[in-house]
Amino acid sequence: MTTFQEFVEYVCEQIADTGLVRYRKMFGDYQVYINDKPILLVCDNTVFVKILPELDSLMSHAEKNYPYPGAKEWYMLDIENNELAHDVVEILLPIIQVPKKKSRK
Repeated sequence: MTTFQEFVEYVCEQIADTGLVRYRKMFGDYQVYINDKPILLVCDNTVFVKILPELDSLMSHAEKNYPYPGAKEWYMLDIENNELAHDVVEILLPIIQVPKKKSRK
């Protein structure tokens, strides 16, 4: 199953006031960027957040799952919980780095 673009747009609307939000389609699913930092992964119409120690207390109750075959386990974020989504983004923005551009050979 792949993610519907309408769902990704809804996810972006939910966190629109946290910074410059954009998304990029990757292999039928989506990466959501805030201020050019990869913050959320949206696979099979489910929002995933990387498991990091900084999120342990906030996301300890959250379900965990694998966003795609071969991936590590990630937290599943309830995007309907606007306060939780904003808190997660607020924690992640200072610690996630902007990906470096890969040079072409």
